[in-house]
Amino acid sequence: MITSSQKTWKAHLILIPFSLLMIYPVLWWIGASFKSTTELSSPSLWPTTWLWENYSNGWNFTSDFTFARFFANTLMMEFWNVLGGVVTAALVGYGFGRLNFRFRNFWFSVLLLTMMLPSQVTVVPQYILFNKLGLVDSYVPLILPHFFGGGAFFIFLIVQFIRGIPRELDEAAQIDGASVYGIFFRIIAPLIKPALVTVAIFTFLWSWDDFFSQLLYLNSVEKFTVGLGLRMFIDQFEVQWGQLLAMSLLSVVPSAIVFFIAQKHFVEGIATTGIKG
Repeated sequence: MITSSQKTWKAHLILIPFSLLMIYPVLWWIGASFKSTTELSSPSLWPTTWLWENYSNGWNFTSDFTFARFFANTLMMEFWNVLGGVVTAALVGYGFGRLNFRFRNFWFSVLLLTMMLPSQVTVVPQYILFNKLGLVDSYVPLILPHFFGGGAFFIFLIVQFIRGIPRELDEAAQIDGASVYGIFFRIIAPLIKPALVTVAIFTFLWSWDDFFSQLLYLNSVEKFTVGLGLRMFIDQFEVQWGQLLAMSLLSVVPSAIVFFIAQKHFVEGIATTGIKG
């Protein structure tokens, strides 16, 4: 008879080789960030000579601005994007999930239809609008959309989470004299915390990786984000691949930190329905 410990051991025996296979590109990435350009073609995983200056030279790649400026710009933009995405998704989701108003089902259907609309369709009209408003080469086109619902997917996620919360809690709060806003802030908001964390994580990751929008709206080097800073390596006549790989490795650190810190709430927000025991 096979015990549970034996099953676990066999599962680990199978999974470990696959995990090593999956982690190999990351290990190569780390090793390549310390290699010279000529040594990158070497099949060895680790460099023969560790070039620690790839990080210092890459950090100070431009004469006027360091990557500290690019990281600061990106983190500032991420703060407002996450704030806008979480607040507006929670409020709009609460409206669709709990409030009764005219044509609610119709507008919710329209919201779901926007999820099927390719983002490329709205690129040109959005750019024309922000250009006429004189907002190109600013962070407003990158931040403002997050303050208008935070995205249909996030609203849908919040709505589904709220629908899993028993309405008896709302009725009990109403008996105690709570208003619509009181019910939201005292009852609904604390219970949908896992979903809000999920929205925050997704907003952070998607906005951090949104290279196209940043390339479209930002022109001044002093306003560049990390992604645009990495692109500057490619603009050079001779690409310093070691420095580029070093800075690209640093660029994923904030995303990894955010995910590992909040992964418990992230899993809970995806797996649960909002019902608390």
